[in-house]
Amino acid sequence: MISIGCDHGGYELKEKVVAFLKGKNIEVKDCGCYSKDSVDYPIFGRAAAEAVASGECEKGIVICTTGIGISISANKVKGVRCALCSDTLSAKMTRLHNDANMLAMGAGMIGENLAYDIVETFIGTEFSGEERHQRRIDLIEE
Repeated sequence: MISIGCDHGGYELKEKVVAFLKGKNIEVKDCGCYSKDSVDYPIFGRAAAEAVASGECEKGIVICTTGIGISISANKVKGVRCALCSDTLSAKMTRLHNDANMLAMGAGMIGENLAYDIVETFIGTEFSGEERHQRRIDLIEE
């Protein structure tokens, strides 16, 4: 299951990403927000991140206008490694090398089709498991 959270700036893209994931038969936990009314992104970034940190969800996605604020919020939750990605190579490399368990995107920075490609790459790429990368992740987690 994938958790997903957004603020008002990411709401429209979140709704499209949810439909995209469901179209691929991927279960989604929608952590809000639920409209374009102004809200505070830390609330929804934290909710999506806590679903990942608790093990309820395997991975998570957070979206705001730039992806910056909501990724910072998600990364405050212990056990979360949230990467802000605006291209597919970053999405691939953060999974391969950092075993990132959350993806952040900026709805004002990327378009819908690119978002789908980034999500698909992020979800479809496995961690390399290489010792040097695991060692670095362990240092981050300390």
